[in-house]
Amino acid sequence: MKRIKTDLCIIGAGSGGLSIAAGAVQMGADVVLLEGHKMGGDCLNYGCVPSKALIAAGKAAHALEAGEKYGVAKAVPQIDFAGAKAHVADVIKTIEPHDSVERFEGLGVNVIQEYGSFLSPKEVQAGDTVITARRFVIATGSSPLVPPIPGLEDVPYDTNETIFEQLERLDHLLIIGGGPIGMEMAQAHRRLGCQVTVIEGAKALGKDDPEMAAIVLENLRAEGIEIAEDALAAEIRGKAGAIEIEAQDGRIFKGTHLLMAVGRKPNIDKLNLEKAGISTERGLIKVDAGLRTDNRKVYAVGDVASPLQFTHVAGYHAGIVIRSALTAMPAKARTDHLPWATYTDPELAQVGLTEAQAREKHGEKLEVLRFDFSGNDRLIAEGKAKGLIKVMVVKGKPVGASIAGPQAGELINTWALLIANGLKIGAVAAMVAPYPTVAEINKRAAGVYYTPRLFDSTLVKRVVGMIQKWIP
Repeated sequence: MKRIKTDLCIIGAGSGGLSIAAGAVQMGADVVLLEGHKMGGDCLNYGCVPSKALIAAGKAAHALEAGEKYGVAKAVPQIDFAGAKAHVADVIKTIEPHDSVERFEGLGVNVIQEYGSFLSPKEVQAGDTVITARRFVIATGSSPLVPPIPGLEDVPYDTNETIFEQLERLDHLLIIGGGPIGMEMAQAHRRLGCQVTVIEGAKALGKDDPEMAAIVLENLRAEGIEIAEDALAAEIRGKAGAIEIEAQDGRIFKGTHLLMAVGRKPNIDKLNLEKAGISTERGLIKVDAGLRTDNRKVYAVGDVASPLQFTHVAGYHAGIVIRSALTAMPAKARTDHLPWATYTDPELAQVGLTEAQAREKHGEKLEVLRFDFSGNDRLIAEGKAKGLIKVMVVKGKPVGASIAGPQAGELINTWALLIANGLKIGAVAAMVAPYPTVAEINKRAAGVYYTPRLFDSTLVKRVVGMIQKWIP
């Protein structure tokens, strides 16, 4: 058995693990990185990257069908489904070198391509190597959650880890789960010529503001996607090419293929956490505000430690750990400024509190600023002026923002910046946005805050009137 001593041992080479490894080794630490599967983790291989690539293929096909209002004759797209999947593979291949073993070894990281598991509070084994480290980081990510629905074990199905391997067009895709993954895949496949039915046990896009979710769902239904809500799957039966899902209320949905998209589960089974003295809570590794586990030598980041299972959250956690583990400076993770987006068309984005959450927390102190996308000249010119932004403000400071519409994932960045830095709404109102841009939406929303204070104020009108009389 080979033995290694190091400053930092990172288990998992996804977004969080790679960010910590790159930062730590360039700051002078001795780093060992363990990965028993694919470098880049879920995001590169099965998640963010391939899904956005497939969405792009779907947008290209949809554009041919949506040109009539611009004076462009409608055309039926000739879809090469295998070609769309080849585009996905090419995108992964293009990004892959950035996350590769070769790149990280070139930076000076000792990469061991084996799974890591704890032998003791101070030791981890990876293959035939035992690593002792000053600090450990668990960054093993998550995998698709497949619930034990009766009959599922006898029916072929895909998850996000296998759906991109389907090279032939799916006649009728059934998707169990109406969250971000389910809805993104539903629209992408619909635009690529598949019939799609989404079966959701509660409400589709249920973690987002319902008013915003409704805008997105209306558009998805208009494109021909069947979305069945309050349809908890009770039984699955059939075979490849002929699958049936029966809901608890008796509704039956038929299709040719099945995608399970009901959620994610943390990858902790191989870690032997009990041997390291590390406990879990609600299925996640228990961490404090500094992302430390019960074992003070061990940190946990990303999907294994947070219910906010997003790549950018893992990247944010990486910065916290680098500061704490390498510089011994205090660092605490927060969640109030973390945004997320669903890349349907239109997009859906959120940062901070939703309107309902803000009303519950702040009561009468809350002001909700609203601006409809129909007032944005750029989107009017592009024929896409449908959407809404809501900004939740308390004493002049945004505490949340919800956006549904074109480029919502880009627009939310402004509000994430304000909330992260404790800035007031005036910072956006003072911004000069080039005309005409979609970003003017944020400025117009901020302007809503000042409209009643300036134009509906009797005092302001009196003062201005008096000044006009004094000016020669």
